[in-house]
Amino acid sequence: MKFDLFLNNVPNMQEVDLPAKESHLKMAPVERAKMLELWDYSKLNPKKAGVLALFYPRKSETHLVLIVRTAKGLHASQVALPGGKFEEQDKYLSHTAVRETEEEIGIYQDKINLVTNLSEIYVPPSNFLVHPFIGHLDSEPKFIPQKDEVSQIIEISLKDFLNVRTTIHNIKASYSNFPGVPAYIIEDKIVWGATAMILSELKDVLQQSFKGQF
Repeated sequence: MKFDLFLNNVPNMQEVDLPAKESHLKMAPVERAKMLELWDYSKLNPKKAGVLALFYPRKSETHLVLIVRTAKGLHASQVALPGGKFEEQDKYLSHTAVRETEEEIGIYQDKINLVTNLSEIYVPPSNFLVHPFIGHLDSEPKFIPQKDEVSQIIEISLKDFLNVRTTIHNIKASYSNFPGVPAYIIEDKIVWGATAMILSELKDVLQQSFKGQF
């Protein structure tokens, strides 16, 4: 999709009723799907985080940026959206998402235009309640990954992103093994768990916003 057409549809994104659980369940591991029906994670006092689905032009075509985490920590080597933990100096969770995007991939905060939010999602292994946002840049970016946090930057065109299909994989993570997990394959990387669930809702929101304009 041409970037000017993407920008024309930004107001539509702000009007869409978020599908939330309906979208999340499409990409949820079996255990997670069961627990989504039962959990009251507010009692777990989860930490808060903000992440950003950042769109931008690349040779006039709309792209989305993802990152691959470094091989350390609870979510080592996993594909994610740029973002991180809410800090006391953050006024809003949207500020967290923008601030962390600058820190992780080198995009200045004042260059990021926030569009809207997606539905929050709870991440059990780390006890985080993640708040995703959609944003865009007005011009082609030059990414500067933070080496301690980001091992790789993935750029995917909006067209390819919307055409990514769900596949099933057995996943081995640092904290558990998960059989039969729905996932996306993007740039030969398996995208699963909370990131895949967020991307599922993002896809649904975009498809409702664009209404067959591809």
